[in-house]
Amino acid sequence: MMTLEKFAREQWQPSALLALKPSSARYYNFQLDKHILPALASYRLCDVNRLAVQQFLLDRKRKGYSSSTVHGIHTTLAKVLQGAVEYGYLETNPARAIQIGEREPTRERTLLSPVQVQTLLSSLAEPCRTVVLTAVLTGMRIGEILALRWKRLDFLRATIEVAETFSDGQFGTPKTKSSRRVIPMSAALREAVAAHKLNCKCTRPEDPVFSTPKGTPLSPKNLYNRVLAPTCDRIGLPRVSWHSFRHINATLLGEVGESVKTAQSLLGHSDIGTTLNTYMHAIPDSQRRAVERVADVLFPDVPKSSPASNEAGRVN
Repeated sequence: MMTLEKFAREQWQPSALLALKPSSARYYNFQLDKHILPALASYRLCDVNRLAVQQFLLDRKRKGYSSSTVHGIHTTLAKVLQGAVEYGYLETNPARAIQIGEREPTRERTLLSPVQVQTLLSSLAEPCRTVVLTAVLTGMRIGEILALRWKRLDFLRATIEVAETFSDGQFGTPKTKSSRRVIPMSAALREAVAAHKLNCKCTRPEDPVFSTPKGTPLSPKNLYNRVLAPTCDRIGLPRVSWHSFRHINATLLGEVGESVKTAQSLLGHSDIGTTLNTYMHAIPDSQRRAVERVADVLFPDVPKSSPASNEAGRVN
Protein backbone atom coordinates (compact mmCIF):
# COMPACT_ATOMS: atom_id res chain seq x y z
CA MET A 1 0.00 0.00 0.00
CA MET A 2 3.07 2.29 0.04
CA THR A 3 2.45 5.22 -2.32
CA LEU A 4 5.14 6.74 -4.49
CA GLU A 5 4.91 10.05 -2.62
CA LYS A 6 5.18 8.45 0.82
CA PHE A 7 8.22 6.42 -0.25
CA ALA A 8 9.90 9.37 -1.96
CA ARG A 9 9.36 11.77 0.95
CA GLU A 10 9.95 9.48 3.90
CA GLN A 11 12.54 7.00 2.70
CA TRP A 12 14.23 7.92 -0.58
CA GLN A 13 14.94 11.60 0.03
CA PRO A 14 16.45 11.27 3.54
CA SER A 15 18.81 8.48 2.45
CA ALA A 16 19.63 9.12 -1.20
CA LEU A 17 19.82 12.90 -1.14
CA LEU A 18 22.14 12.75 1.86
CA ALA A 19 24.84 11.39 -0.43
CA LEU A 20 24.27 13.87 -3.27
CA LYS A 21 25.93 17.20 -4.00
CA PRO A 22 23.73 20.20 -3.09
CA SER A 23 23.22 21.06 -6.76
CA SER A 24 22.16 17.48 -7.58
CA ALA A 25 19.84 17.40 -4.58
CA ARG A 26 18.16 20.61 -5.73
CA TYR A 27 17.76 19.20 -9.24
CA TYR A 28 16.09 15.95 -8.13
CA ASN A 29 13.86 17.77 -5.64
CA PHE A 30 12.74 20.14 -8.38
CA GLN A 31 11.86 17.28 -10.74
CA LEU A 32 9.95 15.51 -7.97
CA ASP A 33 7.95 18.57 -6.93
CA LYS A 34 7.39 20.02 -10.39
CA HIS A 35 6.67 16.96 -12.52
CA ILE A 36 6.66 13.55 -10.87
CA LEU A 37 4.65 13.82 -7.67
CA PRO A 38 1.87 16.06 -9.07
CA ALA A 39 1.12 13.27 -11.55
CA LEU A 40 2.07 10.09 -9.69
CA ALA A 41 1.88 10.90 -5.97
CA SER A 42 -1.14 8.69 -5.24
CA TYR A 43 0.14 5.70 -7.23
CA ARG A 44 0.97 2.65 -5.15
CA LEU A 45 4.52 1.51 -5.85
CA CYS A 46 3.21 -1.81 -7.09
CA ASP A 47 1.12 0.05 -9.68
CA VAL A 48 4.06 2.02 -11.10
CA ASN A 49 4.81 -0.42 -13.91
CA ARG A 50 6.57 0.09 -17.24
CA LEU A 51 3.35 1.03 -19.02
CA ALA A 52 2.52 3.66 -16.40
CA VAL A 53 6.00 5.17 -16.66
CA GLN A 54 5.85 5.26 -20.46
CA GLN A 55 2.41 6.88 -20.40
CA PHE A 56 3.59 9.46 -17.87
CA LEU A 57 6.65 10.41 -19.96
CA LEU A 58 4.62 10.47 -23.16
CA ASP A 59 2.18 12.85 -21.49
CA ARG A 60 5.10 15.18 -20.68
CA LYS A 61 6.10 15.23 -24.34
CA ARG A 62 2.54 15.86 -25.50
CA LYS A 63 2.38 18.85 -23.18
CA GLY A 64 5.27 20.37 -25.07
CA TYR A 65 8.21 19.64 -22.79
CA SER A 66 11.53 19.25 -24.59
CA SER A 67 13.32 15.91 -24.86
CA SER A 68 16.01 17.24 -22.52
CA THR A 69 13.40 18.01 -19.86
CA VAL A 70 11.79 14.60 -20.28
CA HIS A 71 15.22 13.00 -19.95
CA GLY A 72 15.68 14.78 -16.62
CA ILE A 73 12.26 13.69 -15.37
CA HIS A 74 12.94 10.11 -16.44
CA THR A 75 16.36 10.08 -14.73
CA THR A 76 14.88 11.29 -11.45
CA LEU A 77 11.98 8.83 -11.53
CA ALA A 78 14.36 5.99 -12.34
CA LYS A 79 16.52 6.86 -9.31
CA VAL A 80 13.51 6.91 -6.99
CA LEU A 81 12.23 3.59 -8.31
CA GLN A 82 15.70 2.05 -8.04
CA GLY A 83 15.57 3.01 -4.38
CA ALA A 84 12.28 1.16 -4.11
CA VAL A 85 13.98 -1.92 -5.57
CA GLU A 86 16.81 -1.66 -3.03
CA TYR A 87 14.31 -1.29 -0.18
CA GLY A 88 12.50 -4.42 -1.35
CA TYR A 89 9.25 -2.78 -2.47
CA LEU A 90 9.80 -3.65 -6.14
CA GLU A 91 11.52 -6.58 -7.82
CA THR A 92 12.69 -4.60 -10.86
CA ASN A 93 12.94 -0.94 -11.85
CA PRO A 94 10.12 -0.24 -14.36
CA ALA A 95 11.80 2.98 -15.54
CA ARG A 96 14.95 1.31 -16.80
CA ALA A 97 15.71 0.91 -20.52
CA ILE A 98 12.89 3.20 -21.66
CA GLN A 99 13.89 4.99 -24.85
CA ILE A 100 12.99 8.66 -25.00
CA GLY A 101 14.73 9.90 -28.11
CA GLU A 102 17.63 12.22 -28.71
CA ARG A 103 17.96 15.41 -26.76
CA GLU A 104 17.98 18.71 -28.57
CA PRO A 105 21.47 19.82 -29.53
CA THR A 106 22.86 22.18 -26.95
CA ARG A 107 23.85 25.70 -27.88
CA GLU A 108 27.41 25.88 -29.11
CA ARG A 109 29.74 26.97 -26.33
CA THR A 110 31.57 30.28 -26.74
CA LEU A 111 35.32 29.73 -26.62
CA LEU A 112 37.98 32.41 -26.67
CA SER A 113 41.03 32.12 -28.90
CA PRO A 114 44.50 32.19 -27.30
CA VAL A 115 44.87 35.84 -28.33
CA GLN A 116 41.49 36.70 -26.80
CA VAL A 117 42.45 34.91 -23.57
CA GLN A 118 45.62 37.01 -23.38
CA THR A 119 43.62 40.17 -23.97
CA LEU A 120 41.16 39.22 -21.24
CA LEU A 121 43.91 38.41 -18.73
CA SER A 122 45.61 41.73 -19.35
CA SER A 123 42.35 43.55 -18.63
CA LEU A 124 41.12 41.74 -15.51
CA ALA A 125 41.60 43.05 -12.00
CA GLU A 126 42.97 40.86 -9.24
CA PRO A 127 42.13 38.39 -7.89
CA CYS A 128 39.87 37.55 -10.85
CA ARG A 129 42.87 37.58 -13.19
CA THR A 130 44.65 34.86 -11.20
CA VAL A 131 41.43 32.85 -10.90
CA VAL A 132 40.97 32.90 -14.68
CA LEU A 133 44.65 32.13 -15.25
CA THR A 134 44.36 29.13 -12.93
CA ALA A 135 41.26 27.92 -14.79
CA VAL A 136 42.90 28.26 -18.22
CA LEU A 137 46.23 26.69 -17.26
CA THR A 138 44.89 23.80 -15.15
CA GLY A 139 41.36 23.11 -16.43
CA MET A 140 40.08 23.06 -12.85
CA ARG A 141 36.39 23.62 -12.18
CA ILE A 142 35.55 27.00 -10.63
CA GLY A 143 34.33 25.24 -7.48
CA GLU A 144 37.68 23.44 -7.19
CA ILE A 145 39.61 26.68 -7.64
CA LEU A 146 37.63 28.61 -5.03
CA ALA A 147 37.95 25.69 -2.59
CA LEU A 148 41.74 25.68 -2.81
CA ARG A 149 43.54 26.15 0.48
CA TRP A 150 47.14 27.26 0.76
CA LYS A 151 48.09 23.86 2.21
CA ARG A 152 47.03 22.25 -1.10
CA LEU A 153 49.66 24.22 -3.05
CA ASP A 154 53.21 22.86 -3.05
CA PHE A 155 55.46 25.57 -4.46
CA LEU A 156 58.56 23.38 -4.06
CA ARG A 157 57.17 20.53 -6.17
CA ALA A 158 54.99 22.91 -8.20
CA THR A 159 51.75 20.95 -7.70
CA ILE A 160 48.13 21.62 -6.81
CA GLU A 161 46.12 19.03 -4.89
CA VAL A 162 42.42 18.99 -5.76
CA ALA A 163 40.70 17.63 -2.67
CA GLU A 164 37.67 19.89 -2.14
CA THR A 165 35.05 21.86 -3.99
CA PHE A 166 33.08 24.96 -3.00
CA SER A 167 29.45 25.44 -4.02
CA ASP A 168 26.46 27.31 -2.60
CA GLY A 169 28.52 28.58 0.30
CA GLN A 170 29.64 25.13 1.40
CA PHE A 171 32.79 23.05 1.07
CA GLY A 172 32.34 19.51 -0.20
CA THR A 173 34.11 16.58 -1.76
CA PRO A 174 35.12 16.61 -5.45
CA LYS A 175 32.54 15.66 -8.05
CA THR A 176 33.85 12.13 -8.66
CA LYS A 177 36.67 9.85 -7.55
CA SER A 178 38.61 10.89 -10.66
CA SER A 179 38.22 14.53 -9.66
CA ARG A 180 40.58 13.95 -6.74
CA ARG A 181 43.91 14.60 -8.38
CA VAL A 182 47.26 16.37 -8.23
CA ILE A 183 47.92 18.84 -11.04
CA PRO A 184 51.37 20.18 -11.94
CA MET A 185 51.76 23.96 -11.79
CA SER A 186 53.45 25.60 -14.77
CA ALA A 187 56.13 28.18 -14.08
CA ALA A 188 53.77 30.94 -15.22
CA LEU A 189 51.01 29.85 -12.85
CA ARG A 190 53.37 29.34 -9.92
CA GLU A 191 54.73 32.85 -10.40
CA ALA A 192 51.23 34.33 -10.62
CA VAL A 193 49.96 32.53 -7.50
CA ALA A 194 53.11 33.47 -5.55
CA ALA A 195 52.56 37.12 -6.48
CA HIS A 196 48.91 36.82 -5.47
CA LYS A 197 49.93 35.45 -2.08
CA LEU A 198 52.03 38.53 -1.35
CA ASN A 199 48.85 40.64 -1.51
CA CYS A 200 46.76 38.30 0.67
CA LYS A 201 46.07 38.88 4.34
CA CYS A 202 44.93 35.31 5.00
CA THR A 203 47.73 32.89 4.16
CA ARG A 204 47.50 30.25 6.88
CA PRO A 205 47.47 26.64 5.63
CA GLU A 206 43.69 26.33 6.09
CA ASP A 207 42.85 29.69 4.49
CA PRO A 208 41.35 29.78 1.00
CA VAL A 209 43.75 30.89 -1.73
CA PHE A 210 41.08 33.19 -3.14
CA SER A 211 39.15 34.81 -0.32
CA THR A 212 37.25 37.89 0.75
CA PRO A 213 38.79 40.32 3.26
CA LYS A 214 37.01 38.29 5.96
CA GLY A 215 38.82 35.14 4.85
CA THR A 216 35.81 33.38 3.31
CA PRO A 217 35.90 31.91 -0.22
CA LEU A 218 34.93 34.17 -3.10
CA SER A 219 31.48 33.75 -4.62
CA PRO A 220 31.67 32.57 -8.25
CA LYS A 221 28.46 34.46 -9.07
CA ASN A 222 29.69 37.73 -7.59
CA LEU A 223 33.08 37.36 -9.25
CA TYR A 224 31.42 36.74 -12.60
CA ASN A 225 28.75 39.45 -12.37
CA ARG A 226 30.98 42.14 -10.87
CA VAL A 227 34.28 41.51 -12.65
CA LEU A 228 34.45 38.90 -15.42
CA ALA A 229 31.30 39.75 -17.40
CA PRO A 230 31.74 43.56 -17.19
CA THR A 231 35.37 43.21 -18.30
CA CYS A 232 34.35 41.13 -21.33
CA ASP A 233 31.78 43.79 -22.23
CA ARG A 234 34.25 46.64 -21.78
CA ILE A 235 36.93 45.17 -24.06
CA GLY A 236 34.51 43.85 -26.66
CA LEU A 237 34.84 40.12 -26.04
CA PRO A 238 31.90 37.70 -25.90
CA ARG A 239 30.87 36.74 -22.39
CA VAL A 240 32.18 33.33 -21.39
CA SER A 241 31.19 31.12 -18.50
CA TRP A 242 33.58 29.81 -15.88
CA HIS A 243 33.21 26.36 -17.40
CA SER A 244 34.35 27.66 -20.80
CA PHE A 245 37.88 28.04 -19.43
CA ARG A 246 37.87 24.32 -18.72
CA HIS A 247 36.98 23.68 -22.37
CA ILE A 248 39.71 26.10 -23.47
CA ASN A 249 42.28 24.20 -21.43
CA ALA A 250 41.22 20.87 -22.94
CA THR A 251 41.34 22.33 -26.44
CA LEU A 252 44.81 23.78 -25.90
CA LEU A 253 46.04 20.43 -24.55
CA GLY A 254 44.97 18.84 -27.83
CA GLU A 255 46.48 21.70 -29.82
CA VAL A 256 49.94 21.21 -28.28
CA GLY A 257 49.80 17.49 -29.02
CA GLU A 258 49.06 16.02 -25.61
CA SER A 259 47.25 12.68 -25.52
CA VAL A 260 43.57 12.43 -24.64
CA LYS A 261 44.56 10.24 -21.69
CA THR A 262 46.74 13.02 -20.29
CA ALA A 263 43.92 15.53 -20.76
CA GLN A 264 41.47 13.18 -19.05
CA SER A 265 43.76 12.86 -16.04
CA LEU A 266 44.36 16.60 -15.72
CA LEU A 267 40.68 17.47 -16.08
CA GLY A 268 39.58 14.75 -13.67
CA HIS A 269 37.14 13.03 -16.02
CA SER A 270 35.90 9.53 -15.25
CA ASP A 271 35.15 8.83 -18.92
CA ILE A 272 37.73 9.49 -21.62
CA GLY A 273 34.89 9.93 -24.12
CA THR A 274 33.77 13.04 -22.23
CA THR A 275 37.23 14.54 -22.64
CA LEU A 276 37.44 13.78 -26.34
CA ASN A 277 33.88 14.39 -27.50
CA THR A 278 32.73 17.19 -25.20
CA TYR A 279 35.73 19.20 -24.05
CA MET A 280 38.21 19.15 -26.93
CA HIS A 281 37.29 21.57 -29.73
CA ALA A 282 38.96 22.34 -33.03
CA ILE A 283 40.71 25.69 -33.37
CA PRO A 284 39.89 27.25 -36.79
CA ASP A 285 43.50 28.21 -37.56
CA SER A 286 44.58 24.67 -36.75
CA GLN A 287 41.94 23.28 -39.11
CA ARG A 288 43.28 25.47 -41.92
CA ARG A 289 46.87 24.35 -41.26
CA ALA A 290 45.70 20.74 -41.25
CA VAL A 291 43.95 20.88 -44.63
CA GLU A 292 46.91 22.72 -46.15
CA ARG A 293 49.28 19.97 -44.94
CA VAL A 294 47.06 17.32 -46.55
CA ALA A 295 47.02 19.29 -49.80
CA ASP A 296 50.80 19.64 -49.72
CA VAL A 297 51.16 15.86 -49.63
CA LEU A 298 48.96 15.35 -52.69
CA PHE A 299 49.91 18.46 -54.65
CA PRO A 300 53.35 19.62 -53.50
CA ASP A 301 53.98 21.72 -56.62
CA VAL A 302 50.77 23.75 -56.54
CA PRO A 303 51.56 27.40 -55.66
CA LYS A 304 49.95 28.71 -52.47
CA SER A 305 47.19 31.29 -52.81
CA SER A 306 46.00 33.70 -50.17
CA PRO A 307 42.37 33.80 -48.97
CA ALA A 308 42.04 37.26 -50.56
CA SER A 309 43.03 36.02 -54.00
CA ASN A 310 40.65 33.08 -53.67
CA GLU A 311 37.84 35.48 -52.89
CA ALA A 312 38.67 37.70 -55.88
CA GLY A 313 38.72 34.76 -58.29
CA ARG A 314 35.59 33.07 -57.05
CA VAL A 315 32.84 32.44 -59.59
CA ASN A 316 29.30 32.91 -58.36
